[in-house]
Formats: sequence, C-alpha cells, structure tokens
Amino acid sequence: MAGGPPKALPSTGPHSLRDMPHPLAGSSSEEAVGGDSTPSPDLLMARSFGDKDLILPNGGTPAGTSSPASSSSLLNRLQLDDDIDGETRDLFVVVDDPKKHVCTMETYITYRITTKSTRVEFDLPEYSVRRRYQDFDWLRSKLEESQPTHLIPPLPEKFVVKGVVDRFSEEFVETRRKALDKFLKRITDHPVLSFNEHFNIFLTAKDLNIYKKQGIALLTRMGESVKHVTGGYKLRTRPLEFAAIGDYLDTFALKLGTIDRIAQRIIKEEIEYLVELREYGPVYSTWSALEGELAEPLEGVSACIGNCSTALEELTDDMTEDFLPVLREYILYSDSMKSVLKKRDQVQAEYEAKLEAVALRKEDRPKVPADVEKCQDRMECFNADLKADMERWQNNKRQDFRQLLMGMADKNIQYYEKCLMAWESIIPLLQEKQEAK
Repeated sequence: MAGGPPKALPSTGPHSLRDMPHPLAGSSSEEAVGGDSTPSPDLLMARSFGDKDLILPNGGTPAGTSSPASSSSLLNRLQLDDDIDGETRDLFVVVDDPKKHVCTMETYITYRITTKSTRVEFDLPEYSVRRRYQDFDWLRSKLEESQPTHLIPPLPEKFVVKGVVDRFSEEFVETRRKALDKFLKRITDHPVLSFNEHFNIFLTAKDLNIYKKQGIALLTRMGESVKHVTGGYKLRTRPLEFAAIGDYLDTFALKLGTIDRIAQRIIKEEIEYLVELREYGPVYSTWSALEGELAEPLEGVSACIGNCSTALEELTDDMTEDFLPVLREYILYSDSMKSVLKKRDQVQAEYEAKLEAVALRKEDRPKVPADVEKCQDRMECFNADLKADMERWQNNKRQDFRQLLMGMADKNIQYYEKCLMAWESIIPLLQEKQEAK
C-alpha cells in the first residue's frame, strides 16, 4: 500500500461472530459512461433491462450550506430503493477471520465461513467451516457444470504479479476476503444457485476433500463430450435481444478496462507525489533550526505538509482497496456473462442443425422428433435464465456503482477538506508574525 511496506498477516484465532451485515450491504451505483450526445449501447441496454437513472435524493448541496461534515454524510443521504427486506431472507453467509497456515510443502490462507439458515436443506441452524481459495474455485466450477444456463459470479483473480503484491500481506488478504465474501453473497442472493447441492456441501462439509475427489474423471469426459458435440455447429443469427446483450458486454468491458488502467496510473502518480511530500515537509523543519523569527512558521508549514501527506495516503488506500476491486470484479463479471451467452448460442446452433436435418429427410414426418423438442426446451430454458440473470446483474451493478461513485466523491471531499484545514491553520500564525513587525 501507499503507506509503506505491507503488514504481515497476524496470527488470528477464533473470535466471536460479528453482527451479520445485510447480504446487499455495501453495494451501489450507476456505471460511469462517456458524454456522447448519441445514446450508447450501454444506455440502450440499461433501458431495456430496467436500469434506472442515478438521482441524488437531496438534489445536491444548496448554496450557502456547508459541505458534508463527516465521511459518511453523502452515503447516508443515499437510499437504496432496490434493497431486499432482510426479514424475508432465510440464508446468511459471512466470510471472515483469515488465518495463515505454514506447512512443509506450501503456505496458504484459510477463511472462516459462517452460515445461518432456516431452510430445511440444512440439518443445523448454524455452521462454521474453514475454506481456502482453491475450495472457492472448486465451488464455482461445480456451479458452472451443474447450472450451465445461469450466470456464476466471478472469483477474485488467483495470481498476482510476483514481487509487486505480497499475497500474504494483511492488506491483500483483507481485499481478497471482501471479494470472497461478496462472491458467496451473490450466490446466496440467487434464487436458483443458493439451492444448489454443491453450495450446500461447500457451506456445511467439515472435510471438503472427500467431495472434491468424487466424479472428476466422469465430469471431465462429459464436459469434453459437450464441447465436441456443440463445437461442430455454427450459429446462423443471434436473436436481436441477445445480440444487444453481447454488444453491451463488449462495450461495458472496454470502458471499464479503460477506467481501470487510468485509475491505476492515477494511483501510481499519487504514490509518487506522496513520496515527494514526505521528503518535502522535513526540509522546512530542518530549515527552521537555522532561523530565529521564522522558526515557528516553518515548523507550521512542515506540519501542514505532513497532514496533507496523511490525507493523500488515506485517499490512495481507499482507491486501491475499494475502487479498483469493484472495477476488476465487473470486468470478470462481463467475461462470465459472455461465457453463458456463448453456451446459449451453442444450444441454439445445435437446435438449428437438428431442424435442418429433419427438413432434409424425404419421408413425411408431421411430428417433430423428441430430440429436437428437447433441444428446443433447452434453448428456451437458456433464454429465460439468461434474461433473468442479466436483469439481476443490472440491478446489482446499479447499486454497486452508485455506492462506489458516491464513496469516491465523499473520499475526495474529505481529502481536500483536510488539506484546506491544514493550510488554513497556519495563516493566523503567519499573520501574527507580520503584525509583530
């Protein structure tokens, strides 16, 4: 992080379960789009899928009133009209208490997963298990295999650039914990995925390795068989609504990728500026030792620069820990949606190929063959599930980006207020020196 070398992850032991937050807590905001005069594909898709405009409830700060007094003031004004009533929920999952394990062959991090539920599928009202990243990866793979028509939430990227980020640092582990917690909450919120058998096993099984070893060869062969069968067909024309989804996802990922690259450059420049400030402030303090009347004002300037350095460090940390992860999640989310869309296209291509084969047969067959009807049912199921998941994804995106942008505005206001307060604090001191003359 910007404040110096990463902190080592402390040895953590069991502690009392914190109050469980609402599964949708900490999500919101509209995506940032360009200022074109013509409607963008993003805007068209947002309208077609029920995406609402971003409206600040208070309409802004009226003239003559002061700016927000606390860091949460702007966020407190934000009312999430899409939030789900917590009383109607019957499944809550929390990821916390990361712990470092050092073994002979490897070192890894596990996370505690606490589950509370009133569903009949669970034998107990509460479970607590520990899982590592590869267990989350196993769960996602199982969900993709068993629920191919649904959008599976993305996991945070496993690998980091060696030497750039310490994957065992406290900051990195906490960022990953938040991402894994959000991953499970996305599944918990889903009306189909939350009832998946593998999800139940993931949340309740004491030893997950027993289940991870079962049926690997068979599922692999089935997956390869499906790829072989569908790979030979070519889709004629994608329906307009799904073509619009594909175009939207391409544009959305391109825009987020650009924002992500620029944000990383800004953070890099802020870190470089922070290094300069930390060298700049002490110079005034050293200089003050050589002066008489100027000693106190110079010390004041040095302290002022130090306060500005602290404020900038906090802003940079917030950008790194809160802003960038959301961008990365939604870039990965768009890739996941494209994958489901491609599977849908393969089913449609197979259906079209079967229809062609029936039409080419010379014998009169008034009744559609059963395999063609099954293929048509699969395609309709894909269409319905994909559209429902797209709408749900749009709702989550609106909430997440609304909160993200509001938070970013709040943090920047905080930063400039702290800098302004620091510089204003030394003005009376300078004025006193001038009057004394």
